[in-house]
Amino acid sequence: MKYLSPHSLIVILAISLWGCRLVDPAPVDYTPIARGDLPISTPGDQGLDSNVVGRLYAEAGELETLYGLLVLKNGFLVAEQYFNEGGIDQLSGRQSATKSVTSALVGIALREGFLESPDQKMIDFFPDVAPQVQDPRKRDITLRQLLEMRGGYPWEELEPPWFDVLFFSQEWPEWQWLPHLADVPLTSPPGSAFKYSNLTSYLLGVAVQRASQTRLDSLGKKFIFEPIGANLAQWTDDVNNYNWGHWEIYLTARDMAKFGLLYLNDGVWNGEQIVPKAWVEASLRRYSEGINFTGWFSSKLGKYFRDLGYGYQWWSATAGDHYFDFAWGHGGQLIVLVDDLDMMVVTTADPLYYKPGEAGWKYEGAIINLVGKFIASIPGD
Repeated sequence: MKYLSPHSLIVILAISLWGCRLVDPAPVDYTPIARGDLPISTPGDQGLDSNVVGRLYAEAGELETLYGLLVLKNGFLVAEQYFNEGGIDQLSGRQSATKSVTSALVGIALREGFLESPDQKMIDFFPDVAPQVQDPRKRDITLRQLLEMRGGYPWEELEPPWFDVLFFSQEWPEWQWLPHLADVPLTSPPGSAFKYSNLTSYLLGVAVQRASQTRLDSLGKKFIFEPIGANLAQWTDDVNNYNWGHWEIYLTARDMAKFGLLYLNDGVWNGEQIVPKAWVEASLRRYSEGINFTGWFSSKLGKYFRDLGYGYQWWSATAGDHYFDFAWGHGGQLIVLVDDLDMMVVTTADPLYYKPGEAGWKYEGAIINLVGKFIASIPGD
C-alpha cells in the first residue's frame, strides 16, 4: 500500500475544503479610488469588520451582471469595486431607482411653490386628458396617493395585460403614456391598496413638470445634483418631452451614493438643506406594510429582505437586526440606507432591459441577496 505524505494530505484537504466553499475566497482589493469628491476611510476605522467586507466583495466578484458595489459608513466611502462592464464613470439607466429622485423633486416643488399640496388632485394637472376620463374615481386621485403607490392603478407586472400594454404595445422611445391616464382602468379604489405602478410614477413626474413648467432633469440638476457635486448625466424623455418619472435616470454609482447621503442626513449636504427635512422624514415613513409579492417574486424578496414596506417612492425592509430604506431599480440598482448603522450600500448593474420579471430575477435576485446577506451579518446594538 502506498502512503501519502503529510504534505500531500494537507494539499488534498485544502482542495476539498475549497470545493466545499469552507475556505475563504481570495482577498479582493476594495480600496476606494481617491478622487476628492467623497471622504475616504477604511472599514476598520469606521467600525466595520474588514473580513466581513472582504467576503462581501469576494462574493460580488462571482456575479455576472453586477457593475459596481460601494459601502459608505459614517459618511465615509470605505469600500468600492467595479465588476464586469462597470467602472467609476460607468453610466446606464438606473431603472426604478429613478422613482426616489422623482419623489425628492416633488418635495422640492412644494418648497418652491410649484405645487400647493400633496393633496392636490392628479386630474388638475391633465386638463387635456380629463375629457377622456370616464371613471369618476380617477378625479379623486391625489398626488399623495401617487407618491404612496395607492392611486388605484394596476400593479402592471402582476395584473396582466397591463405590463405588455405599457411596455410592449409601442416602439420605444415613441411611447405615448399620457392617454393611459384615461384608458388604463383602476383595479382598486384610490387610497385603498398598494399597487406598484410605473404609470403612477410617470404621471407624478409629468404633474411636477407641468406645475413647474420645467423638465425633471433641469429641476434635478439645479436643486439636487449640482449642489451636491454630482452629475445628472441623462434622463430619458418621451415623445412629449417629459422625462420619465419612473425610470431611465443616468447616474454613476458615486453620484447615487451622494443622493443617498442626503436621505441619511435629513436632506442636508455640507450644512445646506437640499431636500426639506420634513419631506425626507415623510418619504421614508411607511404607508404600506407587509407587501406581498406573488408570481415571480417571493413574498420576502429573496433570502434576506423581510417585512417590505413603502413610503413616498422609497421601499423599506429588514435584514437580520437592521431596518433599512432603499431605492430599487430593475436589474439590481440599489441605494440602501441602514440608518441605525449610519451605513449605505450602493449597487449598479446591467439594467436587463430585455429580461423583465422572472427572466431577470436570477441576476437581480443574486444582487439583492448579496446586499441582504451583508447587512444581516452585521450584529445589532
